[in-house]
Amino acid sequence: MDSIRYSLLFLISLFVVFTTVAGNIGVHDAVWQERREAAKKAARQAYQPNPGSVLDHLNENVHKSVEGSNNTRRGLSKYKGSCLATNPIDQCWRCQPNWAKNRKKLVDCVLGFGRHTTGGKAGKMYVVTDPSDSDLVSPKKGTLRHAVIQPEPLWIIFKHNMNIRLSEELIMTSNKTIDGRGAQVHIANGAGITLQYIHNVIIHNIRVHDIKIGNGGMIRDSATHYGFRTRSDGDGISLFGSTNIWIDHVSLSRCADGLIDAIEASTAITISNCHFAHHNDVLLFGASDSRSEDHIMQITVAFNHFGKGLIQRMPRVRWGFVHVVNNDYTRWQMYAIGGSQHPTILSQGNRFVAPDNPFAKEVTKREYATESVWKNWVWKSEGDVLSNGAFFVQSGDVAHHKFAKGPDMVSPKPGGFARAGDGDGDSDSGEKEDGGTDAAEGWERGGSRGRKGERREKGRARREGGRRLAWVGEEEGWWAVAIAQSGKGREGGDCAVGEGEGGWAAIARGGGVGDGGDDGAGDGGGARRRRWWWSLEAAMVVELGGGDGAGAGGGGNLAFFF
Repeated sequence: MDSIRYSLLFLISLFVVFTTVAGNIGVHDAVWQERREAAKKAARQAYQPNPGSVLDHLNENVHKSVEGSNNTRRGLSKYKGSCLATNPIDQCWRCQPNWAKNRKKLVDCVLGFGRHTTGGKAGKMYVVTDPSDSDLVSPKKGTLRHAVIQPEPLWIIFKHNMNIRLSEELIMTSNKTIDGRGAQVHIANGAGITLQYIHNVIIHNIRVHDIKIGNGGMIRDSATHYGFRTRSDGDGISLFGSTNIWIDHVSLSRCADGLIDAIEASTAITISNCHFAHHNDVLLFGASDSRSEDHIMQITVAFNHFGKGLIQRMPRVRWGFVHVVNNDYTRWQMYAIGGSQHPTILSQGNRFVAPDNPFAKEVTKREYATESVWKNWVWKSEGDVLSNGAFFVQSGDVAHHKFAKGPDMVSPKPGGFARAGDGDGDSDSGEKEDGGTDAAEGWERGGSRGRKGERREKGRARREGGRRLAWVGEEEGWWAVAIAQSGKGREGGDCAVGEGEGGWAAIARGGGVGDGGDDGAGDGGGARRRRWWWSLEAAMVVELGGGDGAGAGGGGNLAFFF
């Protein structure tokens, strides 16, 4: 009897391993086998034999963006409602007043290894009107599931704010853009998004959180095919044998497995401007030490914020080449960057703030190898800012590696660029900063912070160089910042108030009578309060104007919403 039991357990374990390797495909399927072979070919074509040229292109654009950022900051001193975008991707599109009428300009903005991604540029707009996900085999027209399985290129947008609970994993097809700008789109409390054996996909400006393990079953994966799927892992976004992928301005937290996994020779990927929080295994690049096919993997991780409650894998890499550039790391709990099977990792211009735990100060972690082995892995730190005792253990013969700096190699922007404004009024260059918006968009910093999770909360303001800074929290753990010109007046009342889930924020009253005020003159005409919708799409800079009553005006307010 015991032998039968053990045999059954062995067969079950083999089934689990097989279905994982097979990508949750429950039975042998000729369609998926064809897709797999096509994906291998696409990966070989997308591979960059000279990754240094990709690094150069990105770093050159970062240098150019800093000049633009400085000009923007100087412009902000006049408080004329100027747009704030301080990394090259955002500067490419964000400050265009007609971005909503020219959404596809976004394609011109991608940098890094995913820079040839065009998504649904060649196709029509598809407007998602229905947040439901009730039919997995015959999805209802107007739903996200119906949009992503269509055979033609599509640029997918959303009619209004949506909370989409996926009944099972959302299986996408190639040549698609999911563009959540202009709405708050949550993929939450259900299954996650799967990109399997496809290419050319952009996912932009959505929030993915509280993702669960799927049960599997019959799921449509294209307009002409559906099949049996085993249980999905519970990743927020799963890249399985996929190429030319750009994930930008996506918030991810609290998923059953990884936030983003890229495995099975996925390559030509850029992950940028994302916010990660409250999770253990954050980014996994390469799932198995036995899958040497992942040596083709090339991924850029740029301008992201690794925020509160993260433990490890930011990223964790096997086999491939990963460029980690101008990210902001805030107090991991175990380590930040790890790997096995001799991956190549180039860390440039990041800010690493170590946790207070004296045993978790090291940024890096090598696994399943002795020092005599991993000392040959090429892991390089260049221009990183290491704070609170953080240290990066380098290895390998960097000088002879293919990304070694030649006479024309562009140096990275140092880690100060990745540092969001800390509200102390000074930048690393000694110039006054406007506080809290920068490459990582000022997540969780700037002035003093409100406590997350309260529906209505006052940020404690501080006076820096004639400005007041405050962070305002809301239930999802996101933050809005208000930067108010207080002129000659005294500091006055509340700087900002955050209200409720979904991102409402209000700029509230300010100084006293005749003091210039923030939005009204305090006692003098009744301070008005304006509410503005914010989303990940942009730091919307709103000029609210001067006083509303007896106050002298004071030059108006600027509000930045993320």
